[in-house]
Amino acid sequence: MSELNILNYRNIRDASLSFSDKLNCFVGLNGQGKTNLLDAIYLLSFTKSALSPTDSQNITHGEELAMVRGTYLPSTIHNPQSTEIITCGLKKGVKKQFRRGDKDYKRLLDHIGLIPLVMVCPEDGELIAEGSDERRRFLDVVIAQYNKPYLETLTRYNALLKQRNALLKSLEEPPTPLPPYTSTPNVDLLATFEVQMVPLAEQIYQERTAFVERFIPLFQEIYNELSDGQETVSLRYISQLQDRNLAEAYERTRQRDVILGWTSQGIHKDELEMLLDGYPLKRVGSQGQQKTYLLAMKLAQAVSLGKPILLLDDIFDKLDAERVARIIRLVKSNRFGQIFITDTDRQHLTDLLQPDEQTRVFLVEGGNVK
Repeated sequence: MSELNILNYRNIRDASLSFSDKLNCFVGLNGQGKTNLLDAIYLLSFTKSALSPTDSQNITHGEELAMVRGTYLPSTIHNPQSTEIITCGLKKGVKKQFRRGDKDYKRLLDHIGLIPLVMVCPEDGELIAEGSDERRRFLDVVIAQYNKPYLETLTRYNALLKQRNALLKSLEEPPTPLPPYTSTPNVDLLATFEVQMVPLAEQIYQERTAFVERFIPLFQEIYNELSDGQETVSLRYISQLQDRNLAEAYERTRQRDVILGWTSQGIHKDELEMLLDGYPLKRVGSQGQQKTYLLAMKLAQAVSLGKPILLLDDIFDKLDAERVARIIRLVKSNRFGQIFITDTDRQHLTDLLQPDEQTRVFLVEGGNVK
């Protein structure tokens, strides 16, 4: 990204910024707008905010509309041909407008992957603390940025899953036990969803499996660099499709699914187990180890995408000085492209980064950026 223009986005009322193509630093006290600037950059890659899923909540309080526009050089765009201008317009009560050049997108889905991006932020702790949904999302976000058919497949599967779950919830009583292959209207409708879901689930499973196999060595390499080889880390992808035929599983569990009111079989139950020295990270990892683990996952995610835009929001807390120094050496290397980083202490950031001609520092105060 070479330029960013913002009007009434969160607490940023008006900003026009030009960036270094390597390292850009936003410095300021908490609550001044540093993360909102990163969120505006995130918005232009993913068509939605990382902070609030409701578009109207991202408009500055008291205003009716907001605009975020980014200018991108070919080096930051997937399959580049020329400089691109991406614009997002928000207005209360009106559908969000998203534009590439002078053309509106018919589907926001079509934009995903054009401008690859990885964000590292304090909320990443949910990858460890929360349920498997967060860890599946980690897989899906990175795969979807380089594999557009995967995103289409995942979207279709989730739509069918939603329909099947709605039907299951609508059935007040479990169906009377029937001999195999006996049809009723409800069984036939469930089977109609299932026959469409099975091939989609198998495609998703294959893509996730292939990605994790490539990803683990890269993740381990980066973790070793950050920790100086003090611990051994790994990931384990777990899926029901590893040990069962999904079509048979759907048929076998229909009556149970009616009782539950939701679909118990499929790739929406997949898990990504996080291990430290062979044990669950959540149970044995210190705060510093967990943060290093998450950071290594995100940095490996970035390397796996080539050189995407990398957003680093408040990453130094709970890390010792040696690990911080290793992080800085790593992200400033040629393995990474354009970086945006936030910190509360300018002198601290200056001491860490040793700014050069490739570094640009911005002071953020009350939504104003200098």
